[in-house]
Amino acid sequence: MEILQTVHSYLAYAVLAVLFIAVGNAIIGLVSNKIFTMEKDLRISLFALIMSHIQLVIGLVLYFVSTSGFKAIQLVGMETITSNPAARLLALEHPLINIIAVVLITIGWSRHKKFLEGNKKFRSIAIFYGLGLLLILSRIPWGQWFN
Repeated sequence: MEILQTVHSYLAYAVLAVLFIAVGNAIIGLVSNKIFTMEKDLRISLFALIMSHIQLVIGLVLYFVSTSGFKAIQLVGMETITSNPAARLLALEHPLINIIAVVLITIGWSRHKKFLEGNKKFRSIAIFYGLGLLLILSRIPWGQWFN
């Protein structure tokens, strides 16, 4: 259990880095009107998609087996969780917002495949991956990360 928590915490750094790279690559490609290449652009975007999904799966496993997620809601009740900002972040906001973020990233990936033009592919990835990244950054339990 503790190993899984450690993997989830450290993998988050890698996921954030890859998402920053994917969003930055998409913005640069969009602004400079580059051709979307399979060797670089597709692989960066796909790697970010895969990493975010792996992180989500690990997070969901933790949510249902750890005492700070679903079990906390069962033990102390929803009213107690929602009245404590730190507990609410861990038990409700962090998982829900990150699920939404990964859904947005997945939508960006799916949408980019429908386009033939590079600028539309880059725009789809920049917008949806960027929104996903912002949501993830907004609900990271920063206090726990730096302690």
